[in-house]
Amino acid sequence: MGRKNTGGAEETGNTPGRMPLNAGDTGYGSVPGPGLTGSVGASESAPLLIPAEEPEPVRRWQPMSKEELEVAAGGPGWRRVRCYLVLLFWLAWVAMLATSIAIIVVSPRPVATQLKWWQKSVFYQIQPDLFTDKQSEKSEGIIALCEQIPYLKSLGIGALILEGLFDKGEPALNLTAAGGGVGTLPQIQHLVAESNKAGVKVVLDFCKVDLIGPQDEATNLSTTHGLRFWVQQGVAGFAICDTDAAYSEKTLLEWRGVLREFSSQEEERVIVVKQTKDTLPPLNNSTLVDVVVRSILPPSNQVLTAQEVADAIEKNLQTKEDIWPSWTIGGKVSPDLEKLLLVLMMTLPGSPAVQYDKDLDPRQNVSLKVSPPPGENNTPSDSHSDKEKKKKHLAVALFTSLSHSRAREEALLYGSFTFLPFNSSSNAVSSDFSSDSPPTPPLLAYLRSWGCVHFLIILNVGPESRVLDPAWDTKLPKAGVFVTSTGLDRLGTTALDSLELQPHEAIVIKLFEAGSYS
Repeated sequence: MGRKNTGGAEETGNTPGRMPLNAGDTGYGSVPGPGLTGSVGASESAPLLIPAEEPEPVRRWQPMSKEELEVAAGGPGWRRVRCYLVLLFWLAWVAMLATSIAIIVVSPRPVATQLKWWQKSVFYQIQPDLFTDKQSEKSEGIIALCEQIPYLKSLGIGALILEGLFDKGEPALNLTAAGGGVGTLPQIQHLVAESNKAGVKVVLDFCKVDLIGPQDEATNLSTTHGLRFWVQQGVAGFAICDTDAAYSEKTLLEWRGVLREFSSQEEERVIVVKQTKDTLPPLNNSTLVDVVVRSILPPSNQVLTAQEVADAIEKNLQTKEDIWPSWTIGGKVSPDLEKLLLVLMMTLPGSPAVQYDKDLDPRQNVSLKVSPPPGENNTPSDSHSDKEKKKKHLAVALFTSLSHSRAREEALLYGSFTFLPFNSSSNAVSSDFSSDSPPTPPLLAYLRSWGCVHFLIILNVGPESRVLDPAWDTKLPKAGVFVTSTGLDRLGTTALDSLELQPHEAIVIKLFEAGSYS
């Protein structure tokens, strides 16, 4: 019986679906229940199953074999593709570099022109006796001029053309002695020395002086000796007229040989020819002449009208020169147009040759204090004197502004020149005039360009105010900044479509954008 019971108990403990008797024992995979202990006779507990962390195997670095590298890189085919891509990259880089170089070489770019000293200088034609008073002797003019050399240099004048030093019309002239009572030889030598010391060149004017005389060897030797003497004294060149007998290829060739003996790259001597005819007599060798002084206006005994001045200016603006030009006014004009012509000379291609102007005379009082003291009345003479002082001051300021702008701006020195014709609508008169009134002179304009820098010069020769037509030239930039004007009363920026020119006014404008005229 006892065996059967025991066997029955074991069978009961192994019976499926029944909890074993030791289910409450504390062990692996069991946790104690709440309020129970794991001791014998205490409540049941269930052990917690937490797997133990196994240590990771240590992997040692080993280099890959060639086969493994090829497999990782995608095989031999990808290697060829990468080689082709690298080659294509370098070919594209070389092509872009070659294209950039080609664009730089082919594209137009400004090249700084190496100018000679006479191409950069402002010439000042002057007679020394103009610096003397009526009560003084003519010889004092040389002394007065010598004292004013630093002042003339400050104005921007680079060379003097001395006129009236030698007697005209006398054959076999002794060029080593001055005539006409203008000054003694030591005085002229001192003037040349002081000018060179101040950086101002001196050109002796032999225009209308008989330099040839009898066609014999003695005369030629005398002339050659005289030229060599003055060159040794520091004279930078000589000027003659196109009507002189010396203006011949044979004579100029002899002169060129003398000047070449004393010329260097820094101190080159020049031959200047003053053109008095409509056309300059041609020479087979044009290199014998360095500078040709041309008049903007035709010679006249009477004051030219505004229309005649405008026609002469327009004719010269459309004339191309073979020899380096130097511009002077020439004919007679009203005082209202003198400043306009000065702006024209200073901005045209070539070297300006300004004639003596009493407004530039340094001995005149150009003080800015033109107003009388408070409490004092203006007399007519004082009012006239004040106006003259103001006029002289403006003349000096305008001349200095133009000469300094020309010296520092490449576009005004050697930039390209483009004449800008106005259409008919842009030349409409700003006010109403009868049909019987004479036609109003047209506005004249031209462009000086160098690279991306452009200067627009507009001239209103007529006596009426003029407004620019917005549709005048659509290729021009629409705005610019004032550089100078005849009245010196324009400052800052301006829009071309709203620009109004006063009577007899000239304006120089530096355009903002690059145009298409260079």
